[in-house]
Amino acid sequence: MAETRPNQKLPFPILIGDIGGTNARFSIIVDESGETVRFPDVVNRNFSTIDEAIRLSVLSTSSHKPKSLILALAGPIKGDEVPLTNCPWVVRPKVLMADLGFSEVLLLNDFEAQALAAATLQPKDCQPLGPIGEAPSASRVVLGPGTGLGVAGLVRARDMWFPVPGEGGHVDVGPRTARDYQIWPHLTPVHDINATLGRISAEELLSGRGLMNIYRALCKAEGNRTPAFDEPAQVSAAGLAGSDGLASEALELFATYLGRVAGDLALIFMAKGGVFLAGGISPKILPALQSGAFRKAFEDKAPHQAVLQGIATFVVTHPQAALHGLAAFALDPDAFGLSTDGRHWA
Repeated sequence: MAETRPNQKLPFPILIGDIGGTNARFSIIVDESGETVRFPDVVNRNFSTIDEAIRLSVLSTSSHKPKSLILALAGPIKGDEVPLTNCPWVVRPKVLMADLGFSEVLLLNDFEAQALAAATLQPKDCQPLGPIGEAPSASRVVLGPGTGLGVAGLVRARDMWFPVPGEGGHVDVGPRTARDYQIWPHLTPVHDINATLGRISAEELLSGRGLMNIYRALCKAEGNRTPAFDEPAQVSAAGLAGSDGLASEALELFATYLGRVAGDLALIFMAKGGVFLAGGISPKILPALQSGAFRKAFEDKAPHQAVLQGIATFVVTHPQAALHGLAAFALDPDAFGLSTDGRHWA
């Protein structure tokens, strides 16, 4: 069973890892000075297990032998075996300790790590969207379109940051404009086994496949046109270049829907400390997010437009934000109200 204990520094050196569905990123924090050794990104499919990836890509290539391991994983941390959502790897802390020599292992949710980053990133690591360029030390929200849609809150209390992971990417979204009502019947719904009708979740719009869902729905709404693109990267590239009208509209709607959901979350958390767009997609479509559609939708929350107008929004541009967040926690765990119950093995 995982050990329960109050926050305290894990023994150095500490290996930290951000484990995504496609790639894994690792660093070793050498000591309390914060000296860090980075490693090349790991392509998950090249290794049958996470144990093999760590052994061959990190341990065998470094003179530093980490005593502790902190991993950020996509999904809830339950029990002694944690499968990844979009990768066949299964994380087994006891096996990692026995086979790779770690004395302690701590597992966190991937968007907890993004929330930790949002608490500690420098202004140079975030691109503001809209006229507000500062984020006070107040509650924040992080959401990240990527393979899926990750969401986390960050509450400021008692001079500490409390990350609040959740599954906010699966909230319902509905049509508002006349154009929405034209395309909504063509979107791909999420079906519950006990329901006859599906629903449109935020993740089905605000992810890589979500952008494709929007684009294909537009094609159907425009006389069942044959899609010109098969991949979200193609749609975003054509949309940014202005070379395809429906791709451009899909990208603008993506920014609009992201603004709506971000505004909802900002109201839920009263995130006066700002809303941070993390994940792999937002930095790549930065011009579309800066065009005004995102911010207009974000603020369009009658009767609380004034509240939203006073909340800053940012795109996280730090290339390794999750590792930054994990490092911040590893170096100063007492700055965070992060519970390790059931997620720490020693």
